Amino acid sequence: MYAIVEIMGQQFKAEEGKKLYVHHIKDVEEGQSVEFEKVLLIGNDGAVTVGTPTVEGAKVVCEVVKPLVKGDKVIVFKMKRRKDSRKKNGHRAQFTQVAIKSIIC
Repeated sequence: MYAIVEIMGQQFKAEEGKKLYVHHIKDVEEGQSVEFEKVLLIGNDGAVTVGTPTVEGAKVVCEVVKPLVKGDKVIVFKMKRRKDSRKKNGHRAQFTQVAIKSIIC
């Protein structure tokens, strides 16, 4: 059984027992349970239920494994030729690691 769920503006394929890295969720602690109710699709042994836009009564229950995980550093470098113009920026995205406990439909 799997579900396509929208979390913080992004869509993820959720299966029981899998771990996901989602955008940082504020005010959560390690071991806390989180529910996501924007379930767009549910697949159950070949039978697919598609929501319009979401499946009613369906939700995905997750447990927070790590509340703050920093992603890889991304370097943004801009340069214009022959103008002595260079700009270097960088950032690290922040994620929350969650483990899928159950899919309720």
